[in-house]
Amino acid sequence: MDNNKPQPRVVELGKIHDPRGNLTVIESAGEALPFDIKRVYFLYDVPAGAERGGHSHRRCHEALIAISGSFDVTLDDGARRRTVTLNRPYQALHIVPGVWRTLDNFSSGAVCLVIASEHYDEGDYIRDYEEFKNTI
Repeated sequence: MDNNKPQPRVVELGKIHDPRGNLTVIESAGEALPFDIKRVYFLYDVPAGAERGGHSHRRCHEALIAISGSFDVTLDDGARRRTVTLNRPYQALHIVPGVWRTLDNFSSGAVCLVIASEHYDEGDYIRDYEEFKNTI
């Protein structure tokens, strides 16, 4: 991936251990996520073999968390691809603008929580890979 621009990274959200059950806290512009939270949504009941994502953002930062189960995220900055497996609810994958992402290999019952820095804006999406490559 291009070393001259911010890169996607897995961040530890922290875990408060308690015998009654663990707790993870996510705060807007906190230590783990360097952006204010404007939108939260989640993906679930993804059929076997299905793929989600398949786009990039112009401005929006996102943090993806495997709340339950696991899935793979393939990241592409136009020069290099890498795949990150998410399977721990206390870790988030921070994806910066200008990175193409594809989510697949969802385990049965997987839930992907997405925390976004922007409200939904179709104009922020790049959904055509050739356009993405010409934009970066």
